[in-house]
Amino acid sequence: MFGIKKNFGFGCMRLKMNGTEVDHTEFAKMVDIFMENGFNYFDTAHVYIDGKSETALRECLTSRYPRESYILTDKLSPSNFDSQEEIRPLLDLQLEACGVEYFDFWLMHAMNRDLFEKYKRCRAFETTLELIKEGKIKHLGISFHDKAEVLRQILTEYPQIEAVQIQFNYADYEDENVESRKCYEVCREFGKPVIVMEPVKGGTLVNLPKEAQAVFDELNGGSNASYAIRYTAGFEGVIMVLSGMGSIEMMNDNISYMKEFVPLSEEEQEAVRKVTEILRSQEQIPCTDCKYCVADCPANISIPEMFTIYNGKKGLREGNSKEDYKRIFKDRAKASDCIECGNCESSCPQHLSIRTLLKEVVSEFEN
Repeated sequence: MFGIKKNFGFGCMRLKMNGTEVDHTEFAKMVDIFMENGFNYFDTAHVYIDGKSETALRECLTSRYPRESYILTDKLSPSNFDSQEEIRPLLDLQLEACGVEYFDFWLMHAMNRDLFEKYKRCRAFETTLELIKEGKIKHLGISFHDKAEVLRQILTEYPQIEAVQIQFNYADYEDENVESRKCYEVCREFGKPVIVMEPVKGGTLVNLPKEAQAVFDELNGGSNASYAIRYTAGFEGVIMVLSGMGSIEMMNDNISYMKEFVPLSEEEQEAVRKVTEILRSQEQIPCTDCKYCVADCPANISIPEMFTIYNGKKGLREGNSKEDYKRIFKDRAKASDCIECGNCESSCPQHLSIRTLLKEVVSEFEN
């Protein structure tokens, strides 16, 4: 479907960095490994790594491989435009940055109830359909972060949408804020192919609390990531599972079980159910490390890193003490530096009460 060879894709939001620049040498090697193993789907956005994800793809993928050999998805992000007149120039900028003449998919990015109104006001869907006729885009999709009822409204009003990218993983399957299952069911109801993002929930399902880790250890099988990614890939209608791979080691692990994909066994499904119950009982912050909040923070607080340390301490993982907090943030803004402007919360796809959660971090590590 859509020229996709396998149901596993390369998410290019968390690439390996050398300081403030993408490590092109490492990325090029990863692209080669990915392509050599029969995978061909790449996902980016203009807002990823301040535009450096797109240019890294030009240097490491599009300038080195024939255009027909890969599927490239980019996005129309709400922070990049405020009017219909800005959409076409933005697309041209993205095409140039990526070094291509067309995108296979262009997704209306970070869609929720409020942003849907902005996309409609700016006639983003209509403009995209015109761009499809002109050959600059092949397929229209959305990247969605809201409740199932909102998704149903969008798909009802715009049946031209060809695919839906949703946050989908075993921890969020019945989560009342994310509604993974309900959103998936709406996609099936409307016959829309599903693209999965955050299958390991920003690393949360890789770095598990000790009690949860013990469950998977008993299987004597694959990595934590393997159970999470294979879980999502096993659902009917899922045509793509994205992984934000930041190293060759991570890529090799992913390829080892996705090259010849096999759904989870009943024993593995039961282990996933047990791990899910343990995670629900923990006082964990459901942050996926997307860093959208950091871009909008005037105090320059590294919010996701703070939440990672907090979760580690609550999950009894080593290396998450007060001294670790002080060491990591010695020369950076602390949680207590928050000015409570609320910018972070308005940009959070998980709809987290970040200001309140930062106070919990202060109580845990600073008091």
